[in-house]
Amino acid sequence: MTYKYELSASDPIQDLTVGEAAPPYLREQICEYHQGRGKKAFAIVDNLRVKKYLDFFVVVGNEKEYIVFDDFCTCSDFLHRDRRCGHILAMQIARVTQEFESYELWFYETIMEEGL
Repeated sequence: MTYKYELSASDPIQDLTVGEAAPPYLREQICEYHQGRGKKAFAIVDNLRVKKYLDFFVVVGNEKEYIVFDDFCTCSDFLHRDRRCGHILAMQIARVTQEFESYELWFYETIMEEGL
């Protein structure tokens, strides 16, 4: 399957090591490569605002939670501008470094329980 925002050969996210936090030099490269979105992504990851459910990743933003699935996000930045947002970057970083809260349940069931 090909995703719209697959990591390019020059994207430093691909240099992350599975299960290890990004070393300072690599964080700097990622922030430089992705500009403001890279900094936002690390702020999200550093504050453990990425949640992994059985069906989706959910990223806690400044105003609400956003569903992130592969190269799709429910935030307005992604939906209106159709470009990779900081939430997608945070999920990509957290997925590799394993820096997320893990929930052994389906996110859609939590939505149904809350009546959303």
